[in-house]
Amino acid sequence: MNKRRVGAVFTMPIKVLLREKNELRLRFIGEDHTSLQIFRQRLNSTRGVEYANYFPGHPLLEDPEFYIRTTGQTNPEKLLRKLCSNLQTEFTKLSV
Repeated sequence: MNKRRVGAVFTMPIKVLLREKNELRLRFIGEDHTSLQIFRQRLNSTRGVEYANYFPGHPLLEDPEFYIRTTGQTNPEKLLRKLCSNLQTEFTKLSV
């Protein structure tokens, strides 16, 4: 019998490529358009974000990169951490 873990926490490996005051560039290991599109859409509709987008690269050679640029004193790393926390809460509440 196939046992499935309910409520399991999955990790998303991320490599930091650039970290500056108002810019953050990351490589999401093993991710695809689905999760990155959610990050892009949510961040672009967040106050303090000037630009957020991802670049898929070659599917056989590179993992996608994600870029965030913020305005003023907004810290892009804090915004991304807050978004991850919010998404985790939202997905935890889902039921099938």
